[in-house]
Amino acid sequence: MSVWTKTDFTRRLSIPYPIIQGPFGRGGSSALLAATVSNAGGLGSYGANDQGPAEITKIAADIRKLTDKPFGMNLWVSTYDAGGETLTTETYERVAKLLEPYYTELKVDVPPMPNSKPQNFDDQVAALIEARPAVFSFVFGIPSPEILRTCREKGIVTVGAASTVDEAVACEQAGVDCVAASGFEAGGHRPSFLKPADESLVGTFSLVPQIADKVKIPVIAAGGIADGRGIVAALTLGADAVQIGTAFLACDESGTSDLHRKLLFQEDAKNTGLSRAYTGRLARGIYHRFAAEMKEHEPLFAKYPAHSWIVAPLRAAALAQGRDDLVALWAGQAATLCRHHKAAELFASLIKETDELLKDRFSQPRKR
Repeated sequence: MSVWTKTDFTRRLSIPYPIIQGPFGRGGSSALLAATVSNAGGLGSYGANDQGPAEITKIAADIRKLTDKPFGMNLWVSTYDAGGETLTTETYERVAKLLEPYYTELKVDVPPMPNSKPQNFDDQVAALIEARPAVFSFVFGIPSPEILRTCREKGIVTVGAASTVDEAVACEQAGVDCVAASGFEAGGHRPSFLKPADESLVGTFSLVPQIADKVKIPVIAAGGIADGRGIVAALTLGADAVQIGTAFLACDESGTSDLHRKLLFQEDAKNTGLSRAYTGRLARGIYHRFAAEMKEHEPLFAKYPAHSWIVAPLRAAALAQGRDDLVALWAGQAATLCRHHKAAELFASLIKETDELLKDRFSQPRKR
């Protein structure tokens, strides 16, 4: 085993490699992908933010059927923004009017007002703790001291996401075991919780060394990493592990659509941008027509997740018709570095590339 793999993070979890597969919500994760990465020596993950307690229990069981290695599960601490936990008729009609031309274009009727509610975080986390994955990672805040204490008692390693140095310090002070430094290059939602997302846009390779200088807990670099070069950069800057999202999302084992996977290997994947158009929360994806046309209307959007309840039928109708200009296509800024369609092949290439680049770089195990 190469010396670069011996970090505080790998020692804590007793895994061979400091590589985490990013957790994807809303259908992007799969038990097969998580198990494949864990079996290869990394940490497979499952984004369960949109799953209820029964589904979380089943997901953990499904992963365990495929691997006996450590894996992680991810939840959102803040499951709704103020005003987004319910949907009024006025808000629905306002947003539905914005979407009506797209439904007309797709030749489908505007759906009736949805009757949905946010997931209950306390119920979700109770099921997750009962399932006892090796790692509980979370975004959009920090769980209560009671939850963190229970995780410690159960031997579950906690990983909080930070988009700023202050958020990383807050995680450490709360007793979180590790912190993921989430740069604005990352695909999907921005996980900010101390300040608004658009005031917390720091690049990964600026964020990692600043956080590493401020906290003693293991730091995980997340965002803009898709090959061995990114791993080397992150480790050099003080990270104990890396989290790779888009490159694994592009693999056949992920739960995303064939259309999404196909586009991640095309030239347009270089055009990513931040938008609230699909969910009401700021997220990075391939920046196409819908996001561009909706930008000027953001003040009219519902809050999260009410906005996503209204837009979801449009996404589904567009996907059914193969309309890539109207569906959410989460992707990070390193999407054009996607090269592999199989997760095991991607993982092997990450190890090989990093080994070659760091062959003579480290002569002693890294210590904080």
